[in-house]
Parts: sequence; structure tokens; C-alpha cells
Amino acid sequence: MPTDTWSASQYLKFEDERTRPARDLLAAVPLASAAAAVDIGCGPGNSTELIAARYPGARLTGLDSSPDMLAAALQRLPQADFIEADVATWTPPAPVDLMFANAVFQWVPDHLAVVDRLIRSLTHGGVIAFQVPDNLGEPSHVLMREVAARGYFAAKFRTPMARDEIPSVETYYDRLRPHAARVEIWRTIYHHALADADAIVEWVKATGLRPFLDRLTTDERPDFLSEYREALREAYPRRTDGRVLFRFPRLFVIAVGQ
Repeated sequence: MPTDTWSASQYLKFEDERTRPARDLLAAVPLASAAAAVDIGCGPGNSTELIAARYPGARLTGLDSSPDMLAAALQRLPQADFIEADVATWTPPAPVDLMFANAVFQWVPDHLAVVDRLIRSLTHGGVIAFQVPDNLGEPSHVLMREVAARGYFAAKFRTPMARDEIPSVETYYDRLRPHAARVEIWRTIYHHALADADAIVEWVKATGLRPFLDRLTTDERPDFLSEYREALREAYPRRTDGRVLFRFPRLFVIAVGQ
């Protein structure tokens, strides 16, 4: 999982839209109470805040690999514990009732193995709940790869970008079911009404586009962004009110520990 140049301020430009899936996921968590909860990949604390409100008595820990994100989260929720760690290798020191992960596991190589390991650290009846963007086939992400293959950019992207495809629903179910009393999986497609194609660029700058920009020099980035922006304008035409609809599929998984 990338550990540098994550920007809390860039991420929070679309705080309401980014928090909506976390809200939907948490609403489906089948726990009346929780003594200990962990927000994996807590970012700037927007999802952690939801957990704190749902389980006010819980001992709450936020986990992230970005110091900038953790600083923002601590400012938002000074009563919670925030730790810098890589979820790929992290294990809670004691069993917890809830492990929550909003849009983080897509960055973790072989994250099924990580989830499979973490589920064993739940209390009896505890829950691991996560959602991952399922948007690599959407124009926003297809066009990143297409622009990267053009002209002089292609030399910078001879090595493919390292991001695994999201596993199928069946793969998630078969991997988690042996260690879970129950597994629930669903897919939701959000359609975010944004101002224009520039807004889509600002959205993905904080997430999917960031690794592409990291490979380019400061001088190369404006050209890349210009070509990408023009491609988005064709792919996302304006609607009757002048805005664009940013389609965003996400996969949700809840597993209840045995």
C-alpha cells in the first residue's frame, strides 16, 4: 500500500460523497454494541467518526500508513487512538469486535489473504466489514491507462501499475466462509453528480490517479492531466443541469466471526 504523498486535504474535497459508502456499510453491520473497534485505513477520520457515533462506548483505534491522514484524523477525533501501520502485516494485539475498512483493501496486494488473517482476530460474533471500489473498468480508470500508453508517457509506464483486480463475489465468499458464521456481499453503483470533468480529476487525484502522477516529473504532470481531462470530457457528457454523472461501483463485504 502506498505510504507517501497521500493528501488529507485533497481526499476531503469530496468528503460527503466519499463518506456515503462508509455510512451504508456501517448501517449494515449486525452489532448492537462493540467494546473495541478498528478503522483500517482510517484516512482523515471521516469513517472513524461514523464508528464513534454508532458505538460511543467502544475503544476506538484508527490505522493508516499516511502521517498526513493520521494527523487530520487525530484533529477530528482526539479521543481515539491512531497508529501508523501497514495493514498488510498488522495484527491487533487483542481480539476486537469490529474491523472496518472503507476503500482501502484495493491497495493491498493479495488482500484476500490479509482479510482471511484478520478475521481470526475477531471476538466471537465480531464483524469484519469492508468495501472496495470496483471501478477499474469505468472510463475514469480506463482512460488513465490509455493516456499513460500515449506518446512520451509510455516510457514511464512500461512497468504496469500495481493494482490487483477485485476478486469475484464467489471468490470472496469461498475464502471467508470457512472462518465466518455468515458472509454477506453486495454491489452498489453510486452516481455522483459533479460539477464537470475537472471535478472528476480532482476526485481521482486523491486516489486512483495518484500512482500515475507519482511516476511523472513535475513538468510532465500538466500534460498528462490535460490529456486525461480532455478524454474525460468526452466520456462524461454534461447533463441537462450542466453537471456530469460520475458512475462509481463498489463491492461491500460483511463477515461475522465464529
